[in-house]
Amino acid sequence: MAKKLFVGNLPFAITQDQLKEIFAVYGQVVSVNIVSDKFSGRSKGFGFVEFENEEDAAKAIEGLNNSEQMGRNIAVKEAIAREEVPVTSQPVAESPVVEETVTEEPEETEEPAA
Repeated sequence: MAKKLFVGNLPFAITQDQLKEIFAVYGQVVSVNIVSDKFSGRSKGFGFVEFENEEDAAKAIEGLNNSEQMGRNIAVKEAIAREEVPVTSQPVAESPVVEETVTEEPEETEEPAA
């Protein structure tokens, strides 16, 4: 069964191919994903590496956690699966419309000066 690892503190200049080469020493890498900012495209400094089996993933954690890669000590640990967030089908409550009633006040008339 495939095992996904979280890789943190990545050098911003590292490519997915370079990351795959580093991890491939420990076994068959299924996928590599470096997370990037959706607006700038710049790396956020973390990513995920998926191994074909758990044994290779465990060897990679042991061998690469806190190792220096391109001048930075990377963190490698088992990725935690994100829980599914249920989508609600309830409509968003609308705020009630309050009608303002305007009452006209009688105009004040000035009394003539005596």
